[in-house]
Amino acid sequence: MRSTRPRHRLRLRHPLEVPLYVVLVIVNLLVLAAALRLLIVVNWLPVQLQNPGWTSAVRGVIIAGLLVIPAIVVGRELSRAATRGTALQLSRAQYPELYATMTGYAQTLGLRRTPDLYLANGNGALNAFAAQAFGHEFVVVANELFANLRPESQTGLRFILGHELAHIKLHHVSLWYQLSLCYTSWIPLLGAWLSRLREYSCDRQGAYLCPDGEVGLVLLTSGRYTEQQVNIPQLLDQGQKLHGFWIELAQLPRTHPWTVRRLNTLYRLALFNDSDRG
Repeated sequence: MRSTRPRHRLRLRHPLEVPLYVVLVIVNLLVLAAALRLLIVVNWLPVQLQNPGWTSAVRGVIIAGLLVIPAIVVGRELSRAATRGTALQLSRAQYPELYATMTGYAQTLGLRRTPDLYLANGNGALNAFAAQAFGHEFVVVANELFANLRPESQTGLRFILGHELAHIKLHHVSLWYQLSLCYTSWIPLLGAWLSRLREYSCDRQGAYLCPDGEVGLVLLTSGRYTEQQVNIPQLLDQGQKLHGFWIELAQLPRTHPWTVRRLNTLYRLALFNDSDRG
């Protein structure tokens, strides 16, 4: 259950996420405007200035870039269709306790509709994700994550579920959000940086919903069958020592922050219960 101790809701989004998002949206609009302008210029060049080779190449590249927009729309619908055809949908009659947790969290977060929840074969991966298609939001939890956390570590599963629902709450899976970053999300380092900030924001929301769910991040750190034996204070001490040039350099291209750092951050912000440190 969610803790009753007070928390400032403004802390539940990383302070750098929105500013960086705004910068990337502006760059995205500039890229789109430049592409359209270049397409117009190429088409209206005097015949004597046109080179069939490079003008055709420029047109092809620009048109392919513009097709990214409908490709995103189609990809979202295909993702939901594939999920519906290959995963188990949870309900009040199908793993009702986890479904009840999800509906409760959705209400707490103020989601306008309850997302669908699926259990999928992750082929060994410890993974979960949130997504959206037209008229539907949904969360998919890999069986390997579900099986490891469900019997003895319900709180870890609740934290991960809250984290994924936060992606929906914060509009990370919304069509307008994805279109607003359709080009700049691929910029090396910048796109990955924004992705890491999104993960930090969703971690905060997940810990707000389940402040004793640190075992979810422990499992992602140490792997299966280990989460109950990990010494949390020692792991936090490891996180405090996680700094230096090579650590930060290795982090730059990654879409997710170091898991050890994520855990340490939530304890530092007092979003995980101190009593869980053992």
